[in-house]
Amino acid sequence: MRKRRTLQGLAALGLAALASPRVLAQQDDAVAIGYAGPISGSSGKVGKSQQHAVELALQEINARGLKIGGRKIAFKLVIGDDRGDARTATLIADYLVRSRVAAVIGHWNTAASMAAAPIYAAAGIPQISPGSSARQFTAEGRPGVFRIIGHDDDGGAHAGSYAARTLESKRIAVIDDDSSFGRNLAATFIRSLHDNGMDAVAQESVNAKTSDFNQQLGRIRTKNPDLVFFAGLGAQAAILARNMRRMHIDATLMAADGTAGPLFIELAGSDGVGTLALAPGPAEEKMPGWKAFEKKYKAQFDEDIERFAPFAYDAAHVLAAAAQEANSTDGARLTAALHAIRYNGLTGSIAFDREGNLRNAGYTMYVLLQGKWMPVRGFGGAR
Repeated sequence: MRKRRTLQGLAALGLAALASPRVLAQQDDAVAIGYAGPISGSSGKVGKSQQHAVELALQEINARGLKIGGRKIAFKLVIGDDRGDARTATLIADYLVRSRVAAVIGHWNTAASMAAAPIYAAAGIPQISPGSSARQFTAEGRPGVFRIIGHDDDGGAHAGSYAARTLESKRIAVIDDDSSFGRNLAATFIRSLHDNGMDAVAQESVNAKTSDFNQQLGRIRTKNPDLVFFAGLGAQAAILARNMRRMHIDATLMAADGTAGPLFIELAGSDGVGTLALAPGPAEEKMPGWKAFEKKYKAQFDEDIERFAPFAYDAAHVLAAAAQEANSTDGARLTAALHAIRYNGLTGSIAFDREGNLRNAGYTMYVLLQGKWMPVRGFGGAR
């Protein structure tokens, strides 16, 4: 009874489907697809942008018509706001399973994805994350788990090599957000430094929800760093940038997931100028079809496009392609088709390895100048 009240409360907060899942399940031509991400909270703009990208993709898919098992189907979206929180993610996962979704696009951050993954796996529902980069997410061996971006073993290695070889930084400090994602990314970055003959001069951790970096930056300042690498999410990276300038730490900030987007610019203001950020995928102008996507997205939603939205858009199209290939929306058949899929999407060539990782994942390093994220270097990828 308590769980039922909790789920009802979540629906009242705006976590319900765009249409009733009970009604959808009764319609022969309706197939429910779940989207789960942080629609509210500090990363709400990121999650909302991904949601809108999925909505746009499903509109396109439905407009051209799709036949599965001899019948014309239409995809309907069921939305869950996990707030970027692992515990809430489990409630959302349970809600989506009860809504009888065929597949889930989500979650965005690793903690939420990993908390929800066992629930989807038990129900036989495939899950494609458009943003969870920690290696552990796919390493646990669940066949229905996929990610449409690279993982941090590669991202951390690219960032560390760039800091050591291209920037030729001499004194590098590392801060992680004490999440499984942050700790792993920091460790991979430090390992990459070591492979390039360097060691970090300082390593600190903060709580993923804190805005107080005083103690950590106080200790780091005594090491006189020329670069600070932050293994955490973009909203907190913006707070770190402001704290660094307030404490007169004259070092370049380098960050990763979710940083190279409009939210960081809004939150960091002028204190973010010169920040470097590694982001998955090619630069936007190198994405095939970017201009058409941007035009349609902004015409419909009239908002900035966050960095991970194109990956959510591609996740929806890949699911539709897999359903057509499998001629089924059954979870096991969808999962098998996803493992075999070869799809040319907005973000590039999409194929998954046996663990569900994106093959030949690409990355781009950006720098924030004149209010814009400007690409400075690409890594990997098969375009």
